[in-house]
Amino acid sequence: MAESQIRKLIQTISIQTRKSYSFELRKLGLYIGQELALSYLFKKDGITQSELKEMIGSEASTVSNMLKKLEGDSIIVRRHEDPDSRISRVYLTDKGRQLEQPIKDMWKKHEDKMLEGIPPEELMLLRRILKEMSDNLSVEN
Repeated sequence: MAESQIRKLIQTISIQTRKSYSFELRKLGLYIGQELALSYLFKKDGITQSELKEMIGSEASTVSNMLKKLEGDSIIVRRHEDPDSRISRVYLTDKGRQLEQPIKDMWKKHEDKMLEGIPPEELMLLRRILKEMSDNLSVEN
């Protein structure tokens, strides 16, 4: 019984987070998932498209379509390492770099709201439990 309630609560939090992010990202001209790709580029500009695919954990076609949209919006540029190379590196434009702080602010605002009123010792326990759950799901069966 408790397990079912936990699953439902996690699902509800996920849906609420997605709705909140979607609303805030629209204000920035972005869609869900694009901010995650950009967050990796904020840390290391010029990573390959395949590295980005691995970091995000999405299919190559999904990442390619996302990058096509970001490129069309002048947020990123893709460059081949050499004329014959199939390796494409992804770089932020100035417009893309300007999105770093608004995205971080959005995440912080959402996190603050979500964790409001929870004592620090309970947050530490929550983090430990969520880490364990994540580890459980990442194990190859």
